[in-house]
Amino acid sequence: MVATSIYGEYEAYLPQILEEMMNKIRVINQEYKENRNCKLYEHLIGRIKTENSMREKCQRKGLAMSTKNALWEIKDAIAIRVVCGFVDDIYTMVEQLRALSGWRVIQEKDYVKNAKPNGYRSYHMIFDIVTKFPDINGRQPGHYYLEVQLRTIAMDSWASLEHEMKYKHDIKDPEKITKELKRCADELASCDISMQTIRQLIHEED
Repeated sequence: MVATSIYGEYEAYLPQILEEMMNKIRVINQEYKENRNCKLYEHLIGRIKTENSMREKCQRKGLAMSTKNALWEIKDAIAIRVVCGFVDDIYTMVEQLRALSGWRVIQEKDYVKNAKPNGYRSYHMIFDIVTKFPDINGRQPGHYYLEVQLRTIAMDSWASLEHEMKYKHDIKDPEKITKELKRCADELASCDISMQTIRQLIHEED
């Protein structure tokens, strides 16, 4: 017997929604480049949460393994990461995303200005987006949740390393590595600020 996807009949819609949303962000970047002669981001990465990851998250949150929970109670089945060159670009992109038609912000967390205790820095947004597809609540046009994370290149590199450590269980001295990661996060934050300042000095006559 073939196991049914936790996303049920909506599974086929998710990659299409992801690609459509990523295209909207690509358009923002292209228009910004044409108007300002510079880009807003360096990398754009999208993903649909895997079956195993979604089931694990449902279990961790004490939720039944249902399509309703996977698409409505948990809000990151569809996710996009925007990796920017500079901190100011993150906030410019945030304003551009807020202005998109059919995108409604339902949650925001600014871990750029208010880093987590371990040094993690990123800007998180959850959107309720209107799509052409039916949704789990029987609506068409349907509503789906989209998570967007915005980081600088330095923040993204640090987060990847911290994620690698989190899922490796045979580390000899995790406390030492945690301290080193925090120190590194602080240094990278300082570097991001310095880079932003240098760019402002370069363009102060623009």
